[in-house]
Amino acid sequence: MLSQKAKYALQALAYLAASYQDETPVLISTIAQEKRIPLKFLEAILVELRNHDVLISTRGRYGGYRLAEPPKKITLARVIRIVDGPIALLNCVSLNFYTPCENCNEETCCINTVMQEARDAILKVLEKRTLHDIMDRTKKLSPQ
Repeated sequence: MLSQKAKYALQALAYLAASYQDETPVLISTIAQEKRIPLKFLEAILVELRNHDVLISTRGRYGGYRLAEPPKKITLARVIRIVDGPIALLNCVSLNFYTPCENCNEETCCINTVMQEARDAILKVLEKRTLHDIMDRTKKLSPQ
């Protein structure tokens, strides 16, 4: 299950993806207000994403955040790993955050094979899908 932090990160990035072509930084307060995300929580999330080169921040009067790469190049798996860590349901089947389970013998464990299959199925989707797929389309809509 995605954490609230990961949901907020994806919502904020979807919003920024819609502004990518403008090349204009977006204020944190604007994102927080539009997506109804607590400002302090969003600040921490965006700093983390900036530290992992997903975002670029600009200081000053016209500062804010923008994507470091086109939305089509940033996978959902990458974002979720940055914010939540392992995508696998068990650490012993994680590709990037492997740790053995406590009190478990991996050679005789019957659970990890099924969890590897589940991980692979989830990754098949999340590695293929990008911010472009979840881009906030409400910003582009105008009343008619």
